[in-house]
Amino acid sequence: MDTNPRSLLTGLFRSAVDAASPANCVPGNLPRLPRGRTVLVGAGKAAASMAREVEEHWSGPLTGLVVTRYGHGVPCRNIEVIEAGHPVPDAEGLRAAERMLASVRGLNADDLVLALISGGGSSLFAAPAEGLALSDKQSVTRALLKCGAPISEINCVRKHLSAVKGGRLALAAAPAQIVSLIISDVPGDDPAVIASGPTAPDSTTRGDASAILRKYGIAVPDAVQSWLANPLSETPKPGHASLARVHNRIISSAKEALEAAARAAQAAGYKTIILGDALEGEAREVAREHARLALAGCGPCVFLSGGETTVTVQGAGRGGRNAEFALALALALNGARGIHAIACDTDGIDGTEDNAGAMIGPDTLARARGLGLNPAGHLADNDAYGLFAALGDLVVTGPTLTNVNDFRAVLIGPEVAG
Repeated sequence: MDTNPRSLLTGLFRSAVDAASPANCVPGNLPRLPRGRTVLVGAGKAAASMAREVEEHWSGPLTGLVVTRYGHGVPCRNIEVIEAGHPVPDAEGLRAAERMLASVRGLNADDLVLALISGGGSSLFAAPAEGLALSDKQSVTRALLKCGAPISEINCVRKHLSAVKGGRLALAAAPAQIVSLIISDVPGDDPAVIASGPTAPDSTTRGDASAILRKYGIAVPDAVQSWLANPLSETPKPGHASLARVHNRIISSAKEALEAAARAAQAAGYKTIILGDALEGEAREVAREHARLALAGCGPCVFLSGGETTVTVQGAGRGGRNAEFALALALALNGARGIHAIACDTDGIDGTEDNAGAMIGPDTLARARGLGLNPAGHLADNDAYGLFAALGDLVVTGPTLTNVNDFRAVLIGPEVAG
């Protein structure tokens, strides 16, 4: 591998993404052919690429459809691919969810539902619960995304406002066998949280969902408040009889992606330290902790981490959580020599932007100030994208067709003696 810091870091990111590719994790995890029909459904940023791998390796009849984010579709022979809105659900996601629900109803015990689940499915697989409108879910989703709530809390609310999440898709498919192949994008790899767990029992309650909305002071539509007060809004819990034939399999995760990057770094002669695959918290706070560790370290070494940070939006700028992490890291490092870093979302899209993330080096702040930019001001305005675009330091990959969440690598060069 190239030992140039920027090339090395982009190579580590590619290694992580490749490890999570559906081509590497789907074929070996396919179930046996059933005696009856096989109906394929799926939701998430990797759903279409997963469906294509199933088609390439499935020897029996196969029908179904999947929903993925706009720009993340790939051609499939028999499986229909629908593209829809993310991170805020739209009418296409609603249409896809309704059709998938209809496709799994009326199956028998000899049939198989093969569900392909990946990150992003919470927004893409959007069927509001009885009495709720799509606009109700959209307004609540926007508020939760803006307030900086962690994904586990966001998905708790989503599950209790949905006709498909929180195990309800599995209820609709009973008594068919269900095998879910899941690419995890959440800290802890809990199938009940990934894509809001359409085939997993839910241990959270409608009371939890209401408490989360109160915690962040989110004013919800009257219909949402009324629904959460209704016992019918409760999700199926662990031990529910209709979920007895559900098998949820995590087939790829952030841990495996980080381990692949670690092997690549070691091959290049760098000691590696994985700080964790499930880090959460405000992106700028996580960045400051990474900077503290980097400044105390000595090279050649690479710190790796994954998980899902959050951003509490207070400014009017552009930028996802990975660009925000990178800018906050650059400010905390303050030009320290020999330290470079990359922060990217493994799906290739940082928030709602067209970049995967950004890179920094010892000269990042000086170059920005040389262009008349104020790095601290950009961070305060949540405008990391604008600064890194001006520097040419955005990482742009396009959709990677997988998703195991954030990838961060901090490289401490051999010139840093500690």
